[in-house]
Amino acid sequence: MNWNIAQAKQHFSDVVKLAATEPQIIYNRNTPVAALITAEELAEYRAWRDARKRPTLLESFAELRQLLIEAGIEDGINPGPRTTRRNAFADMLDEEYPDTPA
Repeated sequence: MNWNIAQAKQHFSDVVKLAATEPQIIYNRNTPVAALITAEELAEYRAWRDARKRPTLLESFAELRQLLIEAGIEDGINPGPRTTRRNAFADMLDEEYPDTPA
């Protein structure tokens, strides 16, 4: 059932009793502002919400870094210098200035 705020205040015990059978929606000027549900439904909603939570990218990287540190890699990931792919900028400089020592 739908209630406006004044009705919900006047008939609060009825609103609570009816919430056991179905959610009771409370309106303010034709806009829903609240819903009264059972404690069991609230627990189910919270469990559903918590199951959907995913860590942020920052939290994921922090966890990965901690795992690497625990594995003995002090600073996390250290990729080292690039050796398998040419550096296009360095190639361009070599073409422009061939006589300059490296």
